[in-house]
Amino acid sequence: MLSAPPALTATRAEAAVARAADAKPGVTLSKQQAGKGGEITVKGSGWRPKALLMMLICGRATTDRGVIGGTNSCANAEGRAVTTDAKGAFRKKMPVAEPPVPCPCVVHVATVTGEQATADAVFVVAGHPIAALPKETGGGRLAVLATTRLEGDSGILTWFGAPPARQLVFTVGNLGSDPVKDPVFEIGTAHGVFAPQWEERQWRGTIASGRKAQIELPVELTAGAHGDYQVSLKYGGKVLAEQPWGVGRPWGVTLFWILLCLVVPAAVFRIGMAVVDKVRPRASRAPGRAGRRRPRRGAGGPARTPKPRRAPGPAGDPTAASTDGPAGTTAVLPWFTPDSAPSENRPTTKGHS
Repeated sequence: MLSAPPALTATRAEAAVARAADAKPGVTLSKQQAGKGGEITVKGSGWRPKALLMMLICGRATTDRGVIGGTNSCANAEGRAVTTDAKGAFRKKMPVAEPPVPCPCVVHVATVTGEQATADAVFVVAGHPIAALPKETGGGRLAVLATTRLEGDSGILTWFGAPPARQLVFTVGNLGSDPVKDPVFEIGTAHGVFAPQWEERQWRGTIASGRKAQIELPVELTAGAHGDYQVSLKYGGKVLAEQPWGVGRPWGVTLFWILLCLVVPAAVFRIGMAVVDKVRPRASRAPGRAGRRRPRRGAGGPARTPKPRRAPGPAGDPTAASTDGPAGTTAVLPWFTPDSAPSENRPTTKGHS
């Protein structure tokens, strides 16, 4: 049997990936109804290849209106994550849990990163209460027509812990029969597995029926925020879009604490040494010669010339004794004794045999 050429195989693989990217994401369930504690198998197709997805059982939701209330209406603790294969398909088992709000319920599957994509499948949680969905107010109905994005950049202050801020940019269209004037949106920011914190943002303007408009809403996090965040857009109790936001760590704050840990101990050490040197007792000086210090040689001062010693004279010599007193001014050098001094009457050895 002949095998296909490598070029043809690569072309087929690329075509399969392109079909998976163009196909609409879909979800099917192994069971349409199950009670709490059971298990179902979720299958999906038409997703982006190697995409990370999150699967949740949500209440107060339908396939037409979506999940009203966003992930606050879902059993987040029992959710499961799954990654699609090279063809954009997946298969994953999931435990059945009761959502925090009444049914109708769906199995909600959405992308975690990258381009936003969602799909819902009707599911009945056996034994869970059922309530009617809230009615849609007004004849105007807004829908997001394009992919949302975050615009803006962080300044130098954000590197030192200032609150990160962006502009959420999206395009909405009025699919209803009445115009929508000054719509009030809700912006939610969620970090990790925590539920989003919602804040109202009003856009000034009117969107006529069948028209669209590009809207920019400010988004701001708390001071020192860093990590992976999820920004959600909600209008009329329905989540219209979700956008991931990766916030860098404020390394300036870390650098500040490192310098603080180095400078403060050094300053405390220097202050302590100065205090110890100040309160240290000084050595007491003894009176007399014991307290005198000998000058160092070569210390920079003038060198003292030592006094010459006088040769001791013979015992009983009044002349030598008189020179030791304070009145003596001239010292007689005892080079010759009276007996050994030369005289005129004493003959010399010169000329004698």
